[in-house]
Amino acid sequence: MKVFYLLKPFLLLFIVLATLTAQAQTSSLTGTVLDETGLPLPGASIQIKSINKSTTTDAGGKYRLSGLSNGAVTVIASYIGYTAVTQNVTISGNTVLNLSLKPDAQNLNEVVVIGYGTQQKKDLTGSIATVSAKDFQKGAITSPDQLIQGKVAGVNVISNGGQPGGGSTIRIRGGASLNASNDPLVVIDGVPFSGNSVNNAPSPLSLINPNDIETFTILKDANATAIYGSRASNGVILITTKKGSSAEPVINFNTNNSFETIAKTVDVLSADQIRAYVNQYGNKSYDDNPDHTYKALLGNANTDWQDEIYKNAFSTDNTLSIGGIFKNVPYRVSAGYLDKQGLLITDKFERATGTFSIAPRLFTDHLKIDLSLKGSLSEARFANEAARASAIQFDPTQPVHADNQFGNYFEWIKGGVPNPNAPRNPVALAELRNNTGKTERSFGNARFDYSFHFLPELHANLNLGYDVSKGYGRVFVPAYAAQNASTQGFQGRSQDTQNNKIAEFYLNYAKDIASLKSRIDVTAGYGYYDNKSTSYNFSEYRADGTSVTRVPVVPFNVEREKLESFYGRLIYTYADNYILSATMRSDGSSRFGEDHRWGYFPSVGFTWRVIGEDFMKESKVFSDMKLRLSYGQTGNKDGIGNYNYMAKYFRNTNQGQYQIGDTLYDYYTPAAYEPDLKWETTSSYNVGLDYGLFKNRVYGSVDVYYKKTKDLLSTIDIPSGTNYNNRLLTNVGNMDVRGLEASINVLAIKTENTSWEIGMNMAYNKREVTNLTLDSDPNFKIDAGGITGGTGNNIKYNAIGQAPGSFFVKKQIYDESGMPLQGVYADLDGNGVVNADDKYFFHSPDPKFTFGFNSAFSYKKWTLSTVMRANIGNYVYDNVSSNFGVRSNILSPSGLINNANVDVYKTNFTNNEYLSDYYMKNASFLKMDNAGLAYDLGKISRNGNTTIRISANVQNVFVWTKYKGLDPEITSGIDYNLYPRPRTYTLGLNVGF
Repeated sequence: MKVFYLLKPFLLLFIVLATLTAQAQTSSLTGTVLDETGLPLPGASIQIKSINKSTTTDAGGKYRLSGLSNGAVTVIASYIGYTAVTQNVTISGNTVLNLSLKPDAQNLNEVVVIGYGTQQKKDLTGSIATVSAKDFQKGAITSPDQLIQGKVAGVNVISNGGQPGGGSTIRIRGGASLNASNDPLVVIDGVPFSGNSVNNAPSPLSLINPNDIETFTILKDANATAIYGSRASNGVILITTKKGSSAEPVINFNTNNSFETIAKTVDVLSADQIRAYVNQYGNKSYDDNPDHTYKALLGNANTDWQDEIYKNAFSTDNTLSIGGIFKNVPYRVSAGYLDKQGLLITDKFERATGTFSIAPRLFTDHLKIDLSLKGSLSEARFANEAARASAIQFDPTQPVHADNQFGNYFEWIKGGVPNPNAPRNPVALAELRNNTGKTERSFGNARFDYSFHFLPELHANLNLGYDVSKGYGRVFVPAYAAQNASTQGFQGRSQDTQNNKIAEFYLNYAKDIASLKSRIDVTAGYGYYDNKSTSYNFSEYRADGTSVTRVPVVPFNVEREKLESFYGRLIYTYADNYILSATMRSDGSSRFGEDHRWGYFPSVGFTWRVIGEDFMKESKVFSDMKLRLSYGQTGNKDGIGNYNYMAKYFRNTNQGQYQIGDTLYDYYTPAAYEPDLKWETTSSYNVGLDYGLFKNRVYGSVDVYYKKTKDLLSTIDIPSGTNYNNRLLTNVGNMDVRGLEASINVLAIKTENTSWEIGMNMAYNKREVTNLTLDSDPNFKIDAGGITGGTGNNIKYNAIGQAPGSFFVKKQIYDESGMPLQGVYADLDGNGVVNADDKYFFHSPDPKFTFGFNSAFSYKKWTLSTVMRANIGNYVYDNVSSNFGVRSNILSPSGLINNANVDVYKTNFTNNEYLSDYYMKNASFLKMDNAGLAYDLGKISRNGNTTIRISANVQNVFVWTKYKGLDPEITSGIDYNLYPRPRTYTLGLNVGF
């Protein structure tokens, strides 16, 4: 495939670097690192400071540094949660140095990435969580967001279905907006990652190789996020990728090969059940001809249409990397290749990735440069998603193929053409639509950190970055395909580009003032962000290319947004126990008019390290205790158009023109606009407690928070004729979010051969709309989600006193046997008439509680791990049953037979009852996301550095739920046409040299 072309330069670079960094083996330093009990510490860092060489210990705590020159050196051994040890040693031949580390009583010297800098964990004032590579989800991971699923309290990562590379919906503390975006800001190595969809790619994050990621840092409260200002209302995710370490060259090869099966399909009637149903109810005629009965339409086949369109799928994911130091310059190069098939026939996704990073240090380490470049090339064939719904509805008594002019696929025919009211053959939908896409993406940055010689505490930082992408695709449907019979086939193309630039400069001054027992850390900076996207418009043709079916009005559309920012932060620490931080950010966005362009977003936080007080120093129980208080404001301008504040006119289609004289002129249509559009602002309060017990064998945190969003960017109804539309996006309304988060991590067992680590987290979150109108109207509501079936049926609304997107339904009445009665609903207002005024709000898609559980049990070289998640209180509207599970669907008045799911037996409805609360289902669930077994061979030779690790994983192991539909985890809360999430079996191999 063409994706291999991207890998060629990276593979060549591998060979060059491996050759250049080969060193003569003179002397070496070997040894073992032990903990306080005498047990080995795997993963401990060993560094020779003077020559910038380092390595890590293997599973047995052993290390080896080769290619050393004889002489005296300083060795530093460190491990997270332990006090670093520095020891001098003289290298001569093969030197042995064994080291022992003791736990850091606070277990908080870990350095955490924060906005525009780093900070020790013990000094954090905001609510921040970190997930490192050792704790990532394992198995077939195609998108980075999947790595942290279920790992962090208050962070929900919900896959958008089983499509290869389909990505996920990420919510931190539930989201705080209605019409603006609820997605968190993602920053990768200092570059804000554009979350805008890239044409012809499954999802933006799917273009990043998860194997290149080192850590995730999640900023949750306003004190942690306010430094990012207008983009941080929904939290911030900082992704740090792997970099070259100051070590001898290390080559690593990782491969995961997976086999996917469909875990569950929609429970529909079999061919024999359809025959029995039609024989019972289908004796009547479907038109004026008495011979045209439904029984006469029955076929002789026994077709499982879901089995016809879904298949087992194979995928392979491979990454090769080399990292080390060449002439005192750390570097890392990696190349990856993913080939992933989908469960739906014809679905496929390929991705090639490459990364390159170097980190030279100049002027005796006063100037630090970090250069990072990342690129990806993807090719995909997107299966026709209409095949999924059609496979549920299509008559199972009919065969896949028939002798006809529609490619020999069976279709319902009426008047010699495909019946316009019939579903199309599911197999034909998938096989006869060739929708292919290619995407190229590159992003990276150069970061400069200069420490002034005359004032080394003062650093000047410059960050120059970019994020560019190009997506293009083609769609072809042959003329004989029933799905496009009216236009005699279809062919079209698409293309778009994105070009985002970033320039940031800030000064940082950090100084310890021993005489005052104080430390100050001050940052002040400026940022400029330029985001531009171009969409190209092409004519559409029939399959033979001879007739144009659509001509674009303009050849391309350009969208551009600019953002300027000024920001600052002060962190003051007194006596190492009291930390005060304050931030301010001012953002100016081109999405708002001059009078409302700038938004100001402050925050303040305070931390009291209780464990540092004299009355806690002798505690044999507590090893950490820290109280955090914070308040801050953040803004939101994402998810809305670039020009909503200004008057706009759109050129009409070529079919609508004015004639002046002999010339035809296109006319322009005005669009609604709001000149006073301004920032949506969220104020957040957070109280948190971090704790550690028994030398941090038990540790975790508890957070309570409250968020209030004002000036919601919301769509409201306006009088017709007042602003060129009957709806307008404006600032109106408020929303409150309240929540509780808790996490606990336990090192339950730790002996020479055995360890068992357990982690649990939970979160409670409640969102409530408190205002939606300029003048207080408690009864106002606006639709927030429609359903399939009927015309204009909306099931979700935003309303005062309700969670966003709550379900608005009729209360179903049941007979004595528990069967719902057709068209019989409760008269809730008691006026003797059942009408639209009797609808009521009934639950929402938001879960009340979310839980995460992970466990890793190790015995010698074996590790058994699992990850589980649970949601409680989330409801789903079963649109599959409401649309298909009725008699009028099976015995269609359009003169055909359809299939239905088994719910038709439970209701016996003749016609659709779309608004019945019968279709509201409790979708609480417990899922085992992952179960894995790994065997670490460690170093396979006495003097070599080759290591091997073998792993086996199962993903989507089981789901326990009362919901009978395909899957209870649906972001929108409306279950219809979901791509089934596969059950995946993966064998992995990691080899290090």
